Amino acid sequence: MKKQALLIIDVQNDYFKGGKMELAGPEAAAANIRLIADNCRQKGIPVMYVQHKADPSGGFLIANTPGADIYPGVQPLAGEKIIVKHYPNSFRETELLTHLRQAGITDLIITGMMTHACVDATTRAAKDYGFNCTVVADACATRDLEVNRQTVPAAEVQRSLMGALGFYYANIVNTQAYLQ
Repeated sequence: MKKQALLIIDVQNDYFKGGKMELAGPEAAAANIRLIADNCRQKGIPVMYVQHKADPSGGFLIANTPGADIYPGVQPLAGEKIIVKHYPNSFRETELLTHLRQAGITDLIITGMMTHACVDATTRAAKDYGFNCTVVADACATRDLEVNRQTVPAAEVQRSLMGALGFYYANIVNTQAYLQ
């Protein structure tokens, strides 16, 4: 019998306008995350947050700074679990796996930031741990990346990663499809 949970990964101030690691379209992704979270709450699906807290050498999401705070548009409600992490993979050296297993979760709905790092690493690890994963593509955000001195636009990064994750690791949907 399947039991779902929503995972909201690293929707933190540094990824938004004026932050230390601005992404492409974080506001739209956050608005979709809010819709999905509200829907999950109405259905009784647990909503869990992952919050990255880096040391000062990391450059962004530095612990105890406003940039590391969860974005105001998607704040957790009282009693919703917040997992603090220090690596892109939300399972690495955290209580996430233990918490999910104790709650009997079998299926994860995954949203968040950055698609090319934390969303990707967490989704792959979740599948390896035996979870069925659904990634809501338009409830995730990334940024332009550079490879061999060439810029890869954020839209291409997003499309490529969703294609790669969809090959084996996750079912890929958009917000409207998920809500239906």
